Parts: sequence; C-alpha cells; structure tokens
Amino acid sequence: MEIISKIVGEINGIVWGPIMLTLLIGAGLFLSLRMGFPQFRKFGYMLRNTIFGIFSKNQHEKDSSGVSPFQAVATAMAGTIGTGSIAGIATAIVSGGPGAVFWMWISALLGMVTKYSEIILSLRFREKNEDGRWVGGPMYYIKNGLKLPVLAGAFAIFAMIACLGTGNATQSNSIAIALKSTVGISPWITGIVLAAITAVVVLGGMKRIASVNEKLVPFMAIFFVACALTALVLRIKEIPAAFALIFEEAFNFKAAFGGVAGYGIMRAMQFGFSRGVFSNEAGLGSAPIAHAASSAKDPVKQGLWGMFEVFFTSIVICTVSALVILTCDFWQGGAYEGAALSIASFNEILPGVGGVVVTLSTVFFALSTILGWGYYGEVSIEFLSKNSRKAVLAYRYVYVAFVFIGAVGSLDLVWSISEMMNGLMAIPNLIGLIGLSGVVRAMSRQHFDRLK
Repeated sequence: MEIISKIVGEINGIVWGPIMLTLLIGAGLFLSLRMGFPQFRKFGYMLRNTIFGIFSKNQHEKDSSGVSPFQAVATAMAGTIGTGSIAGIATAIVSGGPGAVFWMWISALLGMVTKYSEIILSLRFREKNEDGRWVGGPMYYIKNGLKLPVLAGAFAIFAMIACLGTGNATQSNSIAIALKSTVGISPWITGIVLAAITAVVVLGGMKRIASVNEKLVPFMAIFFVACALTALVLRIKEIPAAFALIFEEAFNFKAAFGGVAGYGIMRAMQFGFSRGVFSNEAGLGSAPIAHAASSAKDPVKQGLWGMFEVFFTSIVICTVSALVILTCDFWQGGAYEGAALSIASFNEILPGVGGVVVTLSTVFFALSTILGWGYYGEVSIEFLSKNSRKAVLAYRYVYVAFVFIGAVGSLDLVWSISEMMNGLMAIPNLIGLIGLSGVVRAMSRQHFDRLK
C-alpha cells in the first residue's frame, strides 16, 4: 500500500504540478482571446439569461429526451458546489496564504470561458441513446468532433474512476467527519443513511437526480451565502483589511525563491489556481455531461450558464468563505485547516450557530455532489459499454456501495487517486477544447449576430 501511495503521489506531483496548471490557465487564456473575452463583454447578457431569467418559461421546459435547462444547471452546480467551497478555500489560505484568493479569482475568470466552451461543444456533439435521452460530454465531442475515439475512451475511463472517489467516497467521508465532530453521530449511521438516500435518487436515473438537485442546490447555496454575509456584516470593519491582505500577499515575492515553505507568489499562485479548478471544475470536463442532458435547443444560451456556475462558485461562494476566515485569526499558526478552520472562524463570529451552519452546508454541498457525480459516472460507463443497461445498473450499485465505504473508511489514498484521475480527465478534455475552439467561436458569433 505504501508503494502504491508513493507512486500515486509522484504522478500527482506531475499531474497537478506547474505544467498542468499552466495548461489549464493557458487553455482558458487561449479560449478567452479567441472568443474575445465574453466573460467581460457579455457579462450583463449572461446575467440576464441566467440568474435574472431563472423564472422564464424556457428555463424550465423539458421533453421526453431531456431534463429542463435549469435542472441541468442545478445538477452541474451540484457537482461543483462541494466541500471545496468550504474546505478547499480554507486549505488554499493555510497553504498558499491570503494571496491564493486573488489567484483563485484569476483562475475563475479564465475558467468561465473554458466551461462556456465545454457546454457549447457538449450540446453540439451530443447523441440520443437507446432510451431516447440526450447524452454528451467531452467523450462525445472528442469522438464526434475530433474523430479520436481512443482519446474519448480514455476520458471516460478517467471520469468513471474519479466519480467513485472525488464525487462520492471523499464527499461522504466529509459528511461523516462533520457530523461526528459536531453532533457525535457515528460514521456507520451516516454511511447507511447516505447510501440509502443515494440509492433512492441515483437508481432513478438522471431525471430523478435533476429533480432533487433542482430543489436542493438553490436552497443550500442561498442558505450558506446568507449566513456568510451575516457574519461579514458583523465584521464589516475588518473587510477592507482582508482585501488589502489578499492583494498584498498575491504579489509577495519574499519567499518565492528562498526554499522556505512561505507565502510567496509562486505558492499563492499554485494553491489559488489548483483550488480554483477544484471548486469550479472548469477544464475537467465533468459539468458538460450534465448540461448535455438538457432539452435546451441553443448551445450558446446553455453555455452562458456555465459561465455563471464558475462565477457563482469561485467568485461568490469561495470569496465570502475566504473573507470570513480572513477576518478571524485562526488561519495563522497552523492549528486549524480545511473544514475545521471554516468552522472555527464562523463560530467566532456567530457563536453556537457558525459551526452548525458550516456542518449543514458541508452535508448539503457534499450530498448534492454525490448525486451529481453519480450521473457523470453513469454516462461514462454507458459510453464505454456501448449503452449496456446491465453495465449501467451494476455501476449504480457500486456507486451506492462507495458512499458507505467513504463514510466509514480512511481515505488518504482515495483522495490521492481521485486527484490524479481529475488531472488525467483534464488532458483529453483540453485537447478537445483547443482542437474544437473554432466551432465554439463560429457558434458564438452566429448567436450574437442574430441579436444585432
């Protein structure tokens, strides 16, 4: 086991090292330049056609071949608003310093176009399966767009394995730890309950997953943001200093070349970029799998939701989480890290309530991630097995079992393998995005030319 851990660690050092992060950021910059930076030029249009138009009829229309556009969005956001929104940003601050928050913003701004492109391609090259449902994602636009079926299969394999870890076992483990530390519930009980909930939802397929996430995701997001804003109102005098610290440390060169594990610019960039990617998944290719199931007829309009997902997850949720942490002193000294740091910070500002808020948010965020990633794995196995119903059903049962295993087990190796698979997913996806960027550009121009 030690040898396996070492090998996985070495691969992760490469997969999530400077080269991969450069590729992710470079792809975002390349796509932004080629599309004319729509995350800035079309920001108002994006808001009007997403969150401000959430109650319009076309956002909730669906047919027998897919779920509604908003249900697809809710499922995609369920996969991204996970524990990374709480524990991930806390880890970034402890490991990379407050400056990591700035680089997370940069990662998100570029990632908005990456995810926009992923979703457009996912709808452009999706297929209908034997049940008459829309299925798509990177494996389909790599196969149908780039005509590289082997590369498409590689993505599906990496995604299928990552779903069992990143989207499943690690999430149920976070829930079990949070409930045990806050209210003393045994991980075994948590595991049984979570597995039962997951079975009821996931075994019902995409439509049931989408129906649950349509209700769960907006509630949990509003709940957490409202509580975080309440805490920040109580610490409003400290907020300017927190922002100043973020910008100062983002460009702090003091420890960058000194061999000291300090808060230099390189360390801040590394953790800001990597945690940004983990929070919004732009470039990994997971979210477009959910969007492809939508009955939406306009790929560009659905792509705008991808922009919004990244903006809301990394710019809004992660920022309010970071500000709560930075207006307290627990992030210094190394006594707290991850979710424990968030709990301690919220508890200081909202005594007796803060810990409950973070715990409930962790539970809801992680549960929604489990449900969302369950569908990603299902589409991956469907692609690999050439639409075998038996293979899909078997995967669903395995997925439910991993929920329980994650809750009661020690997952250091699972975390490492999951991170490795996430990184490996990005490689074929980025090849697909860059190779098909001309298609995204042409479809975007056609859409916006019709508005003139």
